[in-house]
Amino acid sequence: MNSISRPFATRWNDNDVFGHLNNTVYYTAMDTTITGWLVSEGHFDIGTSDVLAFCVSSSCRFIEPAAFPDTLDVTLRAGRIGTTSIAWVLDMFRASDGAQVATGEFVHVFVGRDSHRPVPIPESLRAAVETELVG
Repeated sequence: MNSISRPFATRWNDNDVFGHLNNTVYYTAMDTTITGWLVSEGHFDIGTSDVLAFCVSSSCRFIEPAAFPDTLDVTLRAGRIGTTSIAWVLDMFRASDGAQVATGEFVHVFVGRDSHRPVPIPESLRAAVETELVG
């Protein structure tokens, strides 16, 4: 299965009162990984792209706690690819021992910058996703 992996460094203030990462940190790790891939690979320019990606659904299943100073290795692949949407599948592992700590899904709908209405996934992005993130 094709995927990419990116590190996500945790911070001291990411821990909650129970001594492990607050659940919102996992969502931040997923969103940062997806957007980082879109931006770094040239598929998206935050300031100028005609098409934006709006998150319409997200979920996370927690498997094992992580805590600062853990670094998470976040693996990204594409699940379902529709006409105007992509369901991204993400797995998060503790870098120090490789233990899987969470798995999640983000669903992006692609919309026009001005209209905020669904538009087809740009062909160059679709081709990159199918080449790099589908197995």
